[in-house]
Amino acid sequence: MTHLDDLDKKILNLLQQNSKANIKEIALKIGLTQTPTYERIKRLEKNGYIEKYVAILNKEKIGFHVEVFCQVTLLVHSKDLITKFELAIHKIDEVVECFHVAGNYDYLLKIIVKDMNTYQNFLKNKLSVLDSVANVQSTFVMTSTKKTSILKLT
Repeated sequence: MTHLDDLDKKILNLLQQNSKANIKEIALKIGLTQTPTYERIKRLEKNGYIEKYVAILNKEKIGFHVEVFCQVTLLVHSKDLITKFELAIHKIDEVVECFHVAGNYDYLLKIIVKDMNTYQNFLKNKLSVLDSVANVQSTFVMTSTKKTSILKLT
């Protein structure tokens, strides 16, 4: 991997704020011309600093009103069960994030669904039926007080 200089960091900060910003806008803000700005962005993409560009949807406006964190404990900690669980989770659309964690449980899942009935169906027919799952605890989000995907680079 290459070293990130101050201009690279500025580019990454700008793209995190608005991934649709064009080369001309970015070049003006960082004090370069368009060609070297474009080349820097391509290098950042090629070297994996930029994984992808996405649109962040307003979940409420599109009808997804329930956000849940599920703490999942596995039956046993075997490589086979862990692999099976992770492969199964990747196929479940309601799971938007999955973290293998250390502590009182094994996995923390972030679930976003339309309503409580949809969550109940997910829990009953998708998560609890996995062979590897021993216990599930659900924590429901009442309000989100901070939400960002920006990693501030200085």
